Amino acid sequence: MRPLSDTIARLSRLNGRPPRPSDALPTRLTDLANFGSNPGALSAKVYTPLDPPKSPALVVVLHGCTQTAAGYDGCAGWSKLAEEYGFCVLFPEQKRGNNANLCFNWFEMADIVRDHGEAMSIREMIETLLTKCKVDRKRIFITGLSAGGAMANVMLATYPELFTGGAIIAGVPYGVASTVPEAFDRMRGHGIPARSFLQKLLQSAAPSSITWPSISVWHGTGDQTVSAVNASAIVDQWRGVHGVDGNAPTVSTDGGVVRQVWRNETGQVVLSFHSIIGMGHGTPVDASNERENSGPFMLDVGISSTAEIAADWGLTPSFERRQKLTASQTAPLLPLEAPNLSSGIKQTIEDALRAAGLMK
Repeated sequence: MRPLSDTIARLSRLNGRPPRPSDALPTRLTDLANFGSNPGALSAKVYTPLDPPKSPALVVVLHGCTQTAAGYDGCAGWSKLAEEYGFCVLFPEQKRGNNANLCFNWFEMADIVRDHGEAMSIREMIETLLTKCKVDRKRIFITGLSAGGAMANVMLATYPELFTGGAIIAGVPYGVASTVPEAFDRMRGHGIPARSFLQKLLQSAAPSSITWPSISVWHGTGDQTVSAVNASAIVDQWRGVHGVDGNAPTVSTDGGVVRQVWRNETGQVVLSFHSIIGMGHGTPVDASNERENSGPFMLDVGISSTAEIAADWGLTPSFERRQKLTASQTAPLLPLEAPNLSSGIKQTIEDALRAAGLMK
């Protein structure tokens, strides 16, 4: 990962610079049709490696508001990573007839209940690919940004038995809003329920579930669109089912990311929180590699969340790379554990942010 000074420099350059349209990038995705009854009236794109393995993993990627599947992929680079390592990627896509801003409707009760609405449509897409691509049922993962992150949390809550892991970027806890005004309040960090109620909301989404996916949460400390209070609330929501409610996390810092990790009693990482210092609202990308690009809400801070998430899920170490890459295309991984973040390190980070004009 890049040093903190590089991350701060990139964040400084982002201030006042209009991002280029991500939809202008060429797409590698194809349409997925005839995937079921589609009660949520969504569309879908898919990427399958040219020579897929016998039982590939599947990553479901949900775009944010005003974005498209192709635009998100063109910046985040999921399809390129999938070709390199041999897994499939599904991109559910919102339609303007459902939401004028192309947001997934994470605040509409008709769309966030198991076997109903948009949640059911995404479930049908996954089931179609399980058959069509012979996907390994034990390696299905989901991620998303903003409204897509909130909808990823919906899927993880309502179909926990389906997913091995999920990554929620700048998202919102499950079930905390049922109207548009409530949605905006929660995004600002207002009216977030207490931890106990958040956990009840999660458990009520799939009351018979006895298995739960691992969860990683990603959020920028400078996010003015979705308050980082939501990130802490998502962590609180999932701590109960993973049995780590009373456990203190292991804390490390590397390249502008403060990472908190919770392990269960067997030592498995079941929950993590990646706080990107100074970053605004968006997905962290590293445009220095050949997979990723900056764009609206796709922020080049020198941190590839795509590579980090895929590595955490075991997707990249699990296969030999399918094509030779240059050194600039590889991304080093975060250490799983490091000494707790000291007050001295914290002060150094804050001083650097103030010097860059990113913190008062």
